Amino acid sequence: MSSGEMYSGYIGKLIEELEKLPGIGNKSAERLAFHIIGLPEERTEKLANAITEAKKHIRYCSKCCTLTDRETCSVCSDSARDSRTIMVVENSRDLAAYEKTGKYHGVYHVLHGAISPMLGIGPADIRLKELIVRLQGDVEEVIIATNSSLEGEATAMYISKLIKPSGIKVTRIASGVPVGGDLEYIDEVTLLRALEGRTVL
Repeated sequence: MSSGEMYSGYIGKLIEELEKLPGIGNKSAERLAFHIIGLPEERTEKLANAITEAKKHIRYCSKCCTLTDRETCSVCSDSARDSRTIMVVENSRDLAAYEKTGKYHGVYHVLHGAISPMLGIGPADIRLKELIVRLQGDVEEVIIATNSSLEGEATAMYISKLIKPSGIKVTRIASGVPVGGDLEYIDEVTLLRALEGRTVL
């Protein structure tokens, strides 16, 4: 019997919904549910409104496809960024990880996934078309910074083969990032070394 089934009515429903979130098991869902219920009404309203407003207003950046609440995100809107260098990442969390280093001055492209035949995710299921459109402009280098998982490597190879005929320089971040490691969990020094040690594909 799951935690949601043990409690009746609204508590059970809340636990069941929390359990559906990634990384939240039975115990965590139960703990969160009781914490939320114990909050003052004003705090629970703020939490509910924050979720609703985020869902309503957050969209994809019209240039790099990251999540933002504007037409173009803060990176793409910054004229000081080098738009001729595009770093391709799997998700917005990976973009945030590189932004925290403060050392990368190019722009990004967020794929929102990686190619995975096992899961039925092909090139058309991630934001590759948008990347190809961007490459029609003045682009000198595409840095592929997908994760070092099988899916990330397959995606990197696919992108490389797609771009190479155009004559644009294609590089891959160095393997200082552990195999299977998600960029969002890697420390900033390792991310910088991986960027600085990138190799031409």
